[in-house]
Amino acid sequence: MRVSSRLLFQRTLLAYAGYPSLPVIKIVNSTFYRQYPSSAALNDRDNRANPALFPNLTFSLSAYPSEPQHWCILGPSSSGKTTFLEILRGQHLSIPPTGRSFPYLSCDEVFAKDKRLRSPLHAIQYVGFNGERGGLGGGPRGAYLSARYESRRDETDFSVNDYLQGFTDLNPGQAQEDKQLDKDFLKQVIVDLRLQDLVRMPVGNLSNGQMRRARIAKALLGKPELMLLDEPFSMYQLWAEVCLVCVTYQTPQNIVGLDPPTLMALSPLLHRLAQSYSPRLVLTLRPQDPIPDWITHLIYLGQDCQVAHLGTKQQVLHDVKMAALKSLASPSSLPVHSVQELGRTLTSNGILESGRTKGTVKAAGSLDSKGWNGECKVLNDNRENLIEMKGVQVHYGEKVVLGNWENEINGEKRRGLWWTVRRGERWGIFGPNGSGKTTILSLVCSDHPQTYSLPILLFGRPRLPQPGQPGISIFDIQDRIGHSSPEIHAFFPRNLTVRQTLENAWADTFLGRPRLNHDRDCKVDACLRWFEAELNPSIGQSLAGVKQDFSQTSSALGTPAGVDHKHRRIRKMTKTQDLEHTIREIVATDLDWADSQHFGEIPFSAQRVALLLRAIIKRPDLVILDEAFSGMDDYVRDKCMLFLTHGETRIFSSAPNRAKVKQKKWQVIESKQSKQERVTVTGLSDEQALICVSHVREEVPSLVREWLCLPEPNRGRAARFGRMSKSLDRDWGKWREIWDINALKPQ
Repeated sequence: MRVSSRLLFQRTLLAYAGYPSLPVIKIVNSTFYRQYPSSAALNDRDNRANPALFPNLTFSLSAYPSEPQHWCILGPSSSGKTTFLEILRGQHLSIPPTGRSFPYLSCDEVFAKDKRLRSPLHAIQYVGFNGERGGLGGGPRGAYLSARYESRRDETDFSVNDYLQGFTDLNPGQAQEDKQLDKDFLKQVIVDLRLQDLVRMPVGNLSNGQMRRARIAKALLGKPELMLLDEPFSMYQLWAEVCLVCVTYQTPQNIVGLDPPTLMALSPLLHRLAQSYSPRLVLTLRPQDPIPDWITHLIYLGQDCQVAHLGTKQQVLHDVKMAALKSLASPSSLPVHSVQELGRTLTSNGILESGRTKGTVKAAGSLDSKGWNGECKVLNDNRENLIEMKGVQVHYGEKVVLGNWENEINGEKRRGLWWTVRRGERWGIFGPNGSGKTTILSLVCSDHPQTYSLPILLFGRPRLPQPGQPGISIFDIQDRIGHSSPEIHAFFPRNLTVRQTLENAWADTFLGRPRLNHDRDCKVDACLRWFEAELNPSIGQSLAGVKQDFSQTSSALGTPAGVDHKHRRIRKMTKTQDLEHTIREIVATDLDWADSQHFGEIPFSAQRVALLLRAIIKRPDLVILDEAFSGMDDYVRDKCMLFLTHGETRIFSSAPNRAKVKQKKWQVIESKQSKQERVTVTGLSDEQALICVSHVREEVPSLVREWLCLPEPNRGRAARFGRMSKSLDRDWGKWREIWDINALKPQ
């Protein structure tokens, strides 16, 4: 990327002043802990109660490097990306204490800007999007989901403009006068992040994607020296994937992709900020996320808060892929499945991705990575209607936020949303941020107050009693729906244990007492065992202990004779290159961890897995998955989708290609539980319906067949409906059709 002459001149002056020698953050051979370690713990880095974080870490971020250095941190779920950002901001204990410093923040230049910037807490801003870190002022309040709608337009519902300027105090005083911002700078940030149409809207009305843009804008207005962005592109992946479909049908060297406004605005904006050092940026991404082309350096995290690779982007990508290939010969701490989508590049024209060619479609009948064989069943039209919407329009005053269009229904033009969900159907709901996806789900779940007055039937009954037709209670609705969404994640109690989180599926409220029996206890146990590797943060240390124990026993005895049954199993499975899977089975002998680990203590990705299991474990009539797979790395995502489709009957297995030693193929096979007829939890049945909302093609389950695409708000276009004959994994052109690429082209 070419650097302007003005920036080169600035760098020359700063280099002359000596500032390049002052790093913003300097970490030298330091190990970090969440709590102050005892003397014994310092000698035991594997202490489970207070494990060491990033042992012997050395990292430096120069204030004004002579050559551009734009850093990005990559890593799979539970690898510690957010923890690494917390360390950069000054959180967690450093051993030795002098190993971490912030030299640049003590210089005269920073003091001249704002004396508050001498503190890392002011100079380094964290912007996270995991639903639990610092919500927006004036957002949804209360202890239940419908609170965000019931408090709408209240006096305390601060507007986006109030939030950006910090005017969110109920009793403003002199402090508010001190918060006056540069109006020109405020206007520029609002334009750059496409918030012009939202500045007067209450913060509680924002969609999830709009909230992300507002959070980034708020951080920028504080003019920090360094901004830490935790997975900023995950919600914008939708537009990137649309561009990727366009790219797929062109030659890799000549990209003619479509760039909707969201993608076009964010990455170039961040690049301009990084180039001008106002502020400096450090990003985190998942391995499957596309890496902006302006990123120059990478840190790849392994499991259990370990730095696996650090250096230039090209070198790290090469080293990670080589390490994944080497794991074929001997099990490694770097999982090969976590890098299968690594290396995509986000450009101003879309996404560059090597290795995909036009028309790459898997053979019908074989199971794809999400467990679907590509066949669509022909369903009977006489199936029961679970959801019926007949001309639904949602109004806030004079503003129509859903259903402001006409569709042809039975040969007649009808206004509003006309939509029916039947048993056995698998729906995908798509649309831009603010198009009404969350509003539809709030109507289905009866969280939205307008459900009472709109023409909606839930499981064949209206919300309020009508002549000759009884109404349906909120408890009946909740009993027949399993729901996972960012809103549920935000409200879910952090003090429940992992086991209680799954058991909560049979409770009327988040803190209600679940109705349990032996069969339901067995289902909970089965899910906990199946996903222990994803839900138990200490599983890695347990695996390491078993491996070390086996290694010591093996070297001492030399032969299988005299070795106990556990180690004989490991020896046998080592020869079949399935050591990791066998050790995990041995470790999963009890579930005490599920009674001691609390929901708020496990990583964000593990929380997402737990809430997904909570939504499907009771086999409800309707499963609703709203961004349920976001925050997971690709292997965990595909494992969850496989479980959604097949339950305990199918597992992933690695089959090495003996003709080509450096290749490893992941395939879906029948599980041991299925062979032994010990399956407790099965996949979705034909009696259940599914509604999935996602912005990412890979996060759409393969079994989705029907789709609804909502139009951009206030554009006068109608909602579109369709049905897929193949999964999106097998038919990339379908993603292009769903989003109607030609209609999205700028006029």
